Amino acid sequence: MHEAVELHEGHREQGDHPLILPVSITISIMAVLVAGVTLLGHRAHTEELLRQSQASDRWAQFQAKSVRLHETQGFSDVVNIVASLDKEKGEALREKYSKQVEHYESDKEDVSKEAKDLEVDRDLAGRRADRFDGGEALLEIGLVICSITLLTKRKGFWFGGMSIGALGVVLAVTGFFLH
Repeated sequence: MHEAVELHEGHREQGDHPLILPVSITISIMAVLVAGVTLLGHRAHTEELLRQSQASDRWAQFQAKSVRLHETQGFSDVVNIVASLDKEKGEALREKYSKQVEHYESDKEDVSKEAKDLEVDRDLAGRRADRFDGGEALLEIGLVICSITLLTKRKGFWFGGMSIGALGVVLAVTGFFLH
């Protein structure tokens, strides 16, 4: 029974170490920051995928408009050949298909611009996600290094872990300033 008392007293001495409370609080704060930055990273990746999907939809729409434009141009060529047989009908059809060609050409440009804008937004979301992911990694490394302080009771690990964690926070915050 005497040994159990000694072990308990020895454990109490380590538990009363002046670094345990501040390091534990630091670790708790860093864990909350890791969770927040992780959430931001996931949301940025989701936005990136959404923008990619939207851009792909716009490019598919662009392709459909291109096909319609080429079909309309083909019909227009046929109308020009047939127009010599009946001038009035030929002129009406020529005008109809000319308007459709103009419509599809302008629509293609609009859809192309939308797709390119969505790709720019996708790339921005990807860069933000990279910053959040990097910040998350540095925060996790800092958290682990801080936890080593609890085992070794050396302040150097605590300061090193906090420094790396601070770099992670700074890197993650830069994700908000990307344009």
